Amino acid sequence: MLTMLNDRSLETFIDENGIKATLVYPGIPTPTVPDAAKALGVASSQIIKSLVFLLEDKPFLVIAAGEARIDYKALAAALDISRRKIKFASAEMALAITGFEVGAMPPFGHKEKLMTLMDDLRLEHEEVYGGGGTQSALLRISLTELERVTEARRLVLTERN
Repeated sequence: MLTMLNDRSLETFIDENGIKATLVYPGIPTPTVPDAAKALGVASSQIIKSLVFLLEDKPFLVIAAGEARIDYKALAAALDISRRKIKFASAEMALAITGFEVGAMPPFGHKEKLMTLMDDLRLEHEEVYGGGGTQSALLRISLTELERVTEARRLVLTERN
């Protein structure tokens, strides 16, 4: 049986690891970047997404600004591998790997710690909001703390528009 994690398990992870972050509950579901930005009254560029990819069969996480598009060539170059070896995890695979549903997935607190890459192009706000474990919760955290907790490598991973 698949174990699903949620906002309570994320809150426990935050508390147990002394992470400077809080969960906020805007009162309405926030499954998309525009929904989250509107509910919080912030710019959509303050909303981050956590995406699960597979390098062959090994999962890793990419954190990027919510409306940015991942540049697969840049991602492959960052990992020094062929683009063909990277696959985007399906919603079912991401849930199985992290324990969190897509649309509510936080950048940490997963079933297992994932190697993490963070986009360095569009993450420009010091405080950002990401998945809070459920469709009704959002994680508020500083970029500095997010980078510390995830041990992310900062690289340009999104398309330049």
